[in-house]
Order: sequence, then structure tokens, then C-alpha cells
Amino acid sequence: MSTTPAPKPSNATRYLFLFLIGLVVGIVATVMATRAIDARKDHFHGAVMHVQQWHLGQLKANVEQNRCGATDTLPHLQALRTMANDIDPAFPELREDQRFMQHTSRMRAALDAALASPPLNCQGVGATAGKIGEACKACHQDFRN
Repeated sequence: MSTTPAPKPSNATRYLFLFLIGLVVGIVATVMATRAIDARKDHFHGAVMHVQQWHLGQLKANVEQNRCGATDTLPHLQALRTMANDIDPAFPELREDQRFMQHTSRMRAALDAALASPPLNCQGVGATAGKIGEACKACHQDFRN
């Protein structure tokens, strides 16, 4: 009775297995490095812009839904005005730029006017949102990359 040795596993299988392990380790290391780099970034300026965009969007949505009472409008205007105070510190590299300072002043002036004389109907809320949006757009045209 002759015994024949069992066939050896192929080296290709071993190489494929090692390649897959290396691929998984590489993906995990890339994700970890990307998150570490992202954690070092200052997210303050982006957060200020996102919060303002959300509140302005809520004002526009209120107009579309015909919900233009003071209780629906004033909280968003107040939040926008509070966040407008954070624009200058959020962009310290632009603090000395006169155009930037004019844009932020116009934004605060539009919000101060809206709070001093709150809009009483949807037409007024729409006009106020339009003025705020124009102030945002003017600054973005000059400074957004």
C-alpha cells in the first residue's frame, strides 16, 4: 500500500491571505490617520456658518409654511444676531481686512434693524430673510474659496 503525500497548499493562497491582511490594516491605519488630522482642525468657523445657515433656512421655511408670527420668527433672528457676534472671532485671519469688517457690520446692522422692528407678516419676514441672505452672499462672494 503506497501512501501518497497530501498536496501542499499553494503559495498563491498564502500571498492572497497576506495581501488581504495588509489591505485591511492599511485601511484601518488610513482612517485613523485621517481622523487624527481632522481632530486637529479648528471647526469653529464652519460651525458658526452652519448654525447661521440653519437659522436663516428656518426663517425661509417659516415663510413657505405661512408661520410668520413673532414666536416663530424672533428666536431665529435672536440666534442669528448672537451668532453674528462670533463671525469675527471665527475668522481671525480676516480680522484686519476692512472689507470683511464692513460685511460683518452690515450683517449685524440688518439683524439689529430686524430685531428693533420685528417683521409682523410673512412678507416682512421674507424681506428680512432676503436682506440677511444678501449680507451673507456679499461676504461669501469676496471671501469664500
